[in-house]
Amino acid sequence: MKQLRIATLIAGALGLAMLGQSAVAAEYQFKFQSSDPAGNPNFILQQGWTKVLAERTGGRVAVELLPVGSIVQHQETQDAIAAGILDGHITDTSYFTGKDAAFGLIANPVGAWSDPEQMFTFMEKGGGKELMNELTEPYGLHFIGATTPGLEAFVSKVPIDSVADLKGVKMRAPEGLVQQVFAAAGAAPVNLPGSEVFTALDKGVIEAADYTVFSTNQAQGLNDIALHPIYPGFHSMPLVEISMNKAKWDALPDDIKKAFEETVKEFSRSQVAALAAKDKEAVAKAKAGGKITVHNWSDEERAKFRAIATGEWEKVAGRSANAKKVYNVLTNYLKAAGLVK
Repeated sequence: MKQLRIATLIAGALGLAMLGQSAVAAEYQFKFQSSDPAGNPNFILQQGWTKVLAERTGGRVAVELLPVGSIVQHQETQDAIAAGILDGHITDTSYFTGKDAAFGLIANPVGAWSDPEQMFTFMEKGGGKELMNELTEPYGLHFIGATTPGLEAFVSKVPIDSVADLKGVKMRAPEGLVQQVFAAAGAAPVNLPGSEVFTALDKGVIEAADYTVFSTNQAQGLNDIALHPIYPGFHSMPLVEISMNKAKWDALPDDIKKAFEETVKEFSRSQVAALAAKDKEAVAKAKAGGKITVHNWSDEERAKFRAIATGEWEKVAGRSANAKKVYNVLTNYLKAAGLVK
């Protein structure tokens, strides 16, 4: 027994030593904070990215990913990265709209995208990445790449198959650009916190809601009381940026920079695929139940909504020189891609 105990202690000590060596062996160690809580599907997928990055670099890079609020509040990560308190973040770019309206416009140009790949193409080949670095680098950050949880669904108690059907619909929408666009489309948006959406729908205070993705709406019972969801969504798809301290990025060798960029790109597609699979499963179950009618807007109606949205983007563009530049690059790209006339 004594020999077994000694052997166990030695094995444990060796294990700790190896763990310590492994931690020390990481040539580049970074601390990133997410805007998602621990256990959230997005956060779990983000943790997967850090593991892939470590493997791709042969253990030379170790990113410690912290959940929202671990070091600073979600809207403070940009300042914390510039100050060296954090090394990077994975977060919704719209949290920094207060610094420059351009962040809000590029983060969620309501109605711009009907598919995540459209946004990825813009970011990677249409000037979006360059725009993001023009916006972030003055704040001490370097934008590595973009991801997104995907298109949000739309919750509705009434059939809505076109822009015309939105007229007079009393709906919940967050303040700012989202409300502006829906009001311009003829709906009657109201302010309501997310926690009150279910009760407001149930009691008939509202008829519809801009809330979140289909699988989450389904899990929370929203589709049980609002039987006409729109999926895939036509309005909101947030840009989630992966950025880090610019000085630390500039100091990295080219092969490590390449590993960051390649794994972020791969992660963006895997996140979209994973969450889309959950949505499709939820949609299939909803349809099989026989109570819910899932509506899917035509390309023509999506284009009409996008055209309305561009008018509201123009108003945002007047709020800063950077916002004007985002507006110009974005609208020129959408026209060239045939997504707006």
